[in-house]
Amino acid sequence: MQEGSTPWQHTTVLLHEAAGALWDPAVGPVPGGVYVDATFGRGGHSRLILSQLPANATLLALDRDPDAIAHATRGPQAITDPRFRIAHAAFSSWADVALLQGLRPVHGLLMDIGVSSPQIDNPERGFSFRFDAPLDMRMDTTQGESAADYLARATVDELAHVIHTYGEERFARPIAKALVARRESGQPVRTTGELSNVVAGAVKTREAGQNPATRTFQALRIHVNGELDELQAALEAALSALAPGGRLAVISFHSLEDRIVKTFIAAHSREVVDRRVPFAEPKAMPLKAIARIKPSEAEVAANPRARSAVLRVAERTDAPYVPPASAAPARGRRQGGRR
Repeated sequence: MQEGSTPWQHTTVLLHEAAGALWDPAVGPVPGGVYVDATFGRGGHSRLILSQLPANATLLALDRDPDAIAHATRGPQAITDPRFRIAHAAFSSWADVALLQGLRPVHGLLMDIGVSSPQIDNPERGFSFRFDAPLDMRMDTTQGESAADYLARATVDELAHVIHTYGEERFARPIAKALVARRESGQPVRTTGELSNVVAGAVKTREAGQNPATRTFQALRIHVNGELDELQAALEAALSALAPGGRLAVISFHSLEDRIVKTFIAAHSREVVDRRVPFAEPKAMPLKAIARIKPSEAEVAANPRARSAVLRVAERTDAPYVPPASAAPARGRRQGGRR
């Protein structure tokens, strides 16, 4: 993302790779096409995409962080290109927003999942143990329950489940017990520093080079924002909202996210043969897996936060997609996710 007016800057990860993944490089962007940057952040990807789109194309951006919306619409960094639109919305609702704005079908969808550097580096947001600040962690500060409010009511079993599932933390239960014990003593955890100290006291061994609170902070952030549910809903929407030949490009930053993206693409791109009819043609699948891309050594050296990033790309085929009868629509699900 581009630098803004705040001291908290962000370097866009896989900038050119992600923007270029939204169309077949041999063909280029679709004239009059619709493209979606579902996680605007500070607009690095959006600005590069706009620079490559035809004059009659449209780029729709979404972000659930009010700071990101302000960055896109106010001040000297505001995007005034008439081909650009932005909505304050969770990325899981991208297909609904596009439909409401008359922008369907979509020819390319980009999602850059996870927390952004301005969110991490701004102490007021409560995402980092590097500062002692109010324990918020909400991507959208206008709604929802903060991490501190969640810790003020969660049971040991609930906390242990969240920390183990979303943080892959082996000391999840001791951490949960310590948090609840502190709350019951009349000193509930309300700041990032307090949370970090409680976790440090409960974790018996530490991984070299990693703060013992890293996994717990990740787990609470994912839970408070419903990030994995958001990702699953956003992916499912691509099957019905992408045009044939439309591209899906997703950047993830940890194994939980990447596993969901990898599994989703595999489930909808692998040929299925009916074993009862061995000579029948394989069932046509709605997606075709295109690429898995990691940052270059040069990018990681320049931006260490890019180290864990993975970009996965798939293309919508012309095969019809009929959603399962039990599938829940994306609209109305709990909001969350980075942007």
